[in-house]
Amino acid sequence: LYCLFLDTDRALVLLEEYCKKLRKPEEQQLKKAIRKVMGIFKSSLFQALLGSFTKKATRHGTISHPSPPAAVAYDVLGCPKD
Repeated sequence: LYCLFLDTDRALVLLEEYCKKLRKPEEQQLKKAIRKVMGIFKSSLFQALLGSFTKKATRHGTISHPSPPAAVAYDVLGCPKD
């Protein structure tokens, strides 16, 4: 359970780092979309849903790594998924 929340935090860090690299005018729409996703990840509703998801997954033994938010960040940034 705790690991999924850390993955969410890591995803946010990776997305923020990626946003800093988006400086060209044609990249601003992507930057805006990523910032919107980051806002969703930080929202109390998303955190509550993530907590609910992890509790259910823990009960059913279906937790896998990385968490959904981290997986999105890894895909966007082209990072390996260890």
